[in-house]
Amino acid sequence: MNEQSLLDLLLSRDDYISGEELSKRLSISRTAVWKQINKLREQGYQFEAVSRRGYKLTYKPDRLHESLLLKALANVPLVKHVKLFGSIHSTQIEAQRLAEQGAPEGTLVIAEEQTAGKGRLGRKWHSPAGKGIWMSFVLRPLIALPYAPQLTLMMAVAVCRAIRSLTKLDVGIKWPNDLLINGRKISGILIESATEDERIRYCIVGIGIDANLDEEDYPEELRSVATSLKVESGQPIDRAELIGAVMKETESLYELYQQEGFAPIASLWEALSITLHQPVRIQAATDLIEGTAIGLHPSGALIVEDANGVRHTIFSADVQLSRC
Repeated sequence: MNEQSLLDLLLSRDDYISGEELSKRLSISRTAVWKQINKLREQGYQFEAVSRRGYKLTYKPDRLHESLLLKALANVPLVKHVKLFGSIHSTQIEAQRLAEQGAPEGTLVIAEEQTAGKGRLGRKWHSPAGKGIWMSFVLRPLIALPYAPQLTLMMAVAVCRAIRSLTKLDVGIKWPNDLLINGRKISGILIESATEDERIRYCIVGIGIDANLDEEDYPEELRSVATSLKVESGQPIDRAELIGAVMKETESLYELYQQEGFAPIASLWEALSITLHQPVRIQAATDLIEGTAIGLHPSGALIVEDANGVRHTIFSADVQLSRC
């Protein structure tokens, strides 16, 4: 038995639980219970201990716990397995490793901290411990490779809707999948696919959400372009609850996508977009394209019309909003 088992019991109760009951349920001595309580105190947990009533958890540091995650994900059948890490190189790499070993769709990898988090276009994602949601999960969609970008837009909608529902913040989507508040980024999504014979074997969906970072948690170079839900709302976010909301939205939209195709997803994306009908600058592989974003291609690509009326279909590029 470790302190996690004891903590799970205490987290499941809103009132006092006696040392005797803890001892019986965990099959350890009262002395062992007391020792484990002290270990948890050393980790920042606080308790009230009242004679003849027992222990009551009064404060917990902001850490993700498997029991709380499982509770938040209890009504999300899409999630089959959850692996929670303290510190990891990258949830994306770990989820890919599990997928190669045959992990089922819905395998979810979450970390308190990433030492080398991955962003789009080869960028590193700033992932400090205990401050955000850093997670990746396995999807095994039955679609051809050219349709993979549609999943990226689907996930942007899922994350945006989940954040809006919990925080009431005016979050919008910058094509294809960056989430912004007042021009500053609070979330990004990375989807990497493994293929065979033009079919997708699996996708690894990586999601980073700056949930509870404070201004001083950001490196100087990110402070003007990034923000967090805590900074914008003025209050900390329950990360387990938000993870549950994101995965619930993902499940709902994934079912819609499988049943009705991309069209309804595209409509939802357009309603949340801060890119459409706006002037944009796009640094493509060899050209700089300036124009107005006028719509989505059926593949999920962005259609931009330049000043000469020429329409460009953008499948992958760094898009800048001229008004941001």
